[in-house]
Parts: sequence; structure tokens; C-alpha cells
Amino acid sequence: MHALRILPRPAAHRYLLGLLLSVLFLAAAAAVRAEGKRTGPSGLPLPRWASLASDEVNMRKGPGPEYPIRWVYRRKGLPVRIVDEADVWRKVEDPDGDSGWIHSSLLSSRRTVLVRGATAELRRTPSLAARVLLRAEPGVLGTLARCQPEWCLVEFDGVRGWVERRLLWGVDPAEAGSMGDG
Repeated sequence: MHALRILPRPAAHRYLLGLLLSVLFLAAAAAVRAEGKRTGPSGLPLPRWASLASDEVNMRKGPGPEYPIRWVYRRKGLPVRIVDEADVWRKVEDPDGDSGWIHSSLLSSRRTVLVRGATAELRRTPSLAARVLLRAEPGVLGTLARCQPEWCLVEFDGVRGWVERRLLWGVDPAEAGSMGDG
């Protein structure tokens, strides 16, 4: 004959708490996967933004020096989007939509943006009514400080102000908050 064992209250509470925490963890992990967020072998999120750390950077067809060079970039600070990782190599997309692999030592966590489409007006405050401090033509690079839903605080050539997010490449539509190094 088998006896039914009833756990003492504290043990039952620990068991239920552990079960509940496990279920919550699995639900959170499923939600992250459902949002399309993931991490690479580095432990950092994918996709994420970076910039070129050198005036000469080779983009290769695959993750290693044995792969042929697709592009040679000669623009330090150009923003790129890291979409995958393999050891010390990062698969990136450039502002023109080309993709390939760059060694991680040639990338910086410094956040930069590129003016795209139309001339961007750098304003004193995040408002179309605010005073224009300067105008940046398409192709101009700036340093990204932080973003609000429709505006980003950017520095162009030592002048800091607000630019409409829609005119910048190097920041995600839903991204907000501080964009400093790290």
C-alpha cells in the first residue's frame, strides 16, 4: 500500500514558488523570441547598431579572412547594423542595404547616424517650431546622444540639437533613451 505524502506548508510554498518562477521565465523567454529579439554568442542583442572604427574597413563575403572582400569602406564613423555574429566576426548591413562580415575589432559601440533622404534641420528643441541651428545634407554623419519617439538629439560638427528621427539612418523606429557608448 502506498501512502500519499503531504508536503509541509513551507516546502509546498517553495515548490509552488519555484514552479511559478519557472513558468514566468519561460513566458518571458517566449515573449522575447516572439518580438524577434535574440542575443549573439557575445551575449549582446541582435540586431544592434555600431559604427566603423577605422578609416579603412574590409567587408567580406563570409566570417573569416579567407573570404573575399566585397567592399572597402573609407569612412570612419559610418553607422552599421549588426545582424549576426560568428566568433569575432559580425555580419552587418550598411546604409545602402549591402551586407557582409566585418571583424569586431573594426567596429565601435559609438552610436552615429547618417542623414538620409532630405536635408535635416538641427533644432534647438524637439519641435518643428524651434529655432534651426544648422542644416545637414544627406550623407552627413552625426553622433547620436538619445532619442524620443519622433526626435533624436544629435551632434553635427560640434553643434548639438534635435533632428526628426525619420531623417536618420542608424536608429530603430521604436528605440528610445540614451544611446551612449556601451
